[in-house]
Amino acid sequence: MTSNIKEISEKDRNSVLHPFTQLKDFATGKLGDPTIVETGKGIRIQDAEGNQFIDAFAGLYCVNVGYGRTEVAEAISRQAYRLAYYHTYAAHTTDELAVLSDRLVRMAPGRMSKVFYGMSGSDANETQAKLVWYYNNLRGKPNKKKIISRERGYHGCSVVSGSMTGMSFYHDHMDLPLPQIIHTGVPHHYWGAHPGETEGEFSVRRAGELDQLIERLGPDNVGAFIGEPVLGTGGITPPPDGYWEAVQAVLKKHDVLLIADEVITGFGRTGSMFGSQHYGIEPDLITIAKGLTSAYFPLSAAIVGEKVYKVLEEGADKVGAFSHGYTYSGHPIGAAAANAVLDIVEKEDLPGNARDVGAFFQAQLKEKFAQLAIVGEVRGVGLMGAIEFVADRDNRKRFDPTLKVGARISKAARDRGLIARAMPHGDILGFSPPLITTKAEVEEIVAIAESAVRSVMDDLVRDSEKI
Repeated sequence: MTSNIKEISEKDRNSVLHPFTQLKDFATGKLGDPTIVETGKGIRIQDAEGNQFIDAFAGLYCVNVGYGRTEVAEAISRQAYRLAYYHTYAAHTTDELAVLSDRLVRMAPGRMSKVFYGMSGSDANETQAKLVWYYNNLRGKPNKKKIISRERGYHGCSVVSGSMTGMSFYHDHMDLPLPQIIHTGVPHHYWGAHPGETEGEFSVRRAGELDQLIERLGPDNVGAFIGEPVLGTGGITPPPDGYWEAVQAVLKKHDVLLIADEVITGFGRTGSMFGSQHYGIEPDLITIAKGLTSAYFPLSAAIVGEKVYKVLEEGADKVGAFSHGYTYSGHPIGAAAANAVLDIVEKEDLPGNARDVGAFFQAQLKEKFAQLAIVGEVRGVGLMGAIEFVADRDNRKRFDPTLKVGARISKAARDRGLIARAMPHGDILGFSPPLITTKAEVEEIVAIAESAVRSVMDDLVRDSEKI
C-alpha cells in the first residue's frame, strides 16, 4: 500500500493535468481524491486503499492479456538490460524490431508490406494522413488529399487524428476539425435507420451517401477513408449487415485508400485476429496500438500496404529520404514487449477465447438486459459490448441528458467493484474486458452490472414519483 495516500493525492492534484477530467472540480476537490491504482492481476486492479475492481474495460480497451503477466515484464527487463534504446533512423534496427515487423506483415490482413512505429494510436493516425498525402503527391495527384471519416468514429485526439474523430467535444475550443477532414454518417442502424429499413438497406443508403459526398467533393480531391471495423468510443457499435462490402465498392470506384483503424479491434477483440478479417475488409493501411503490447509499453504502428509502399519506394530517387519519424519510432523495449504479448495471444489463442467466451458474454447481456424497460439496444461482438438506455423504448426516445443515466449506472457499477464505461453521445454502458476473461468472470461482470442498472432504474422511478 502507498505509504501516504494523502500526500500522493495532494501531489497529484497540484501537479498532474489529467485527460478528460473536469479541471476545476478536480482542483477544488469536488471530484474527490484521485484513485491511486497500485496493483493488477488478471482482470482485476487494486487501489491504494485496498479496494479491488474488476476491470471490464481492460484499461482503455488495451490490457488484452490481463494484468500481471510476468513474461511480458521479463521481456521488457531483458531488453532494458541489453539495450534500453537506439533509434531507427538511417536504417538502424534491433533484432526484436525486425522480428516484430516481419510478424506483423505476415499476420495482418490484406497485402501488407512495411511497418512504421509510433507511441500511440493518435500519432499512428497522424502518420496515416501524411502517408496518404505523400502517396498522392508522389503519383502526381496533388489535390487528392481530403480524408473522409465518420460521425462518432474515434481515431485519436491529436491535431489530425482529433479532426478524424467524429465527436464534437474533441473539437470544441480546440480549433478542430481541420478542413482536410470531412465526416460522413455514422453506421448505427438503431438510431439512423428509416422506419422499416433493414440493416442491409441502411448500409446501401450509407454507402450511397458516401458516394454522393465523394462526387460532391470531387474524386480527384479525396485521398482516403478511415474507419474502425467496429465503432469503439462512439458507442461500441458493430457495423450493420453489408456495410463494409458496400463502402469498399464505393472507395474502389473512386480510387480512395481505405485506412482500417484497428487500434481497438486488432489482436483478437472481435474473435478474429483483426476486425478487418472478421468483416471482410481489405485495407490499404492499418493502424494498430493498444493490444499490440497490451499497454505494457507505449507502442503503435501504421502498417503500409504493398500498393502504397510501391509508390513510396519508386518515388525515392526523386524526393530522397522518407522524411518522417520520431525519436522513439521502433523503440526496442516496445518491440520486445510486443513480441512477448503476441506470443501470449497466439499461444493462448486469445482471439478464440474472445470468440467463444464472447459469444457467451453477448448472450448473457441480451438475456439480462434486452427486455428491461429502459434498455433500447444491447449490442456487441466478441469481448466488446454495450447497453444503450432510453426513456421510451417503443418510440426510441432518449433520456433527458441532465439525468446522466449512463454515468449514474457506471458509478453504481464502480461502487459495486466493477469498472464499466459510460460512453459519450448517449446513455450507454460499455464493456471491453481483457481477452483472458472466463465464462465465470463474465457471469460476475454481468451480475454486478445488472445490480447497478436495477438500482438506477429504482432511483428513476422514485424520482418520477416525486414530480
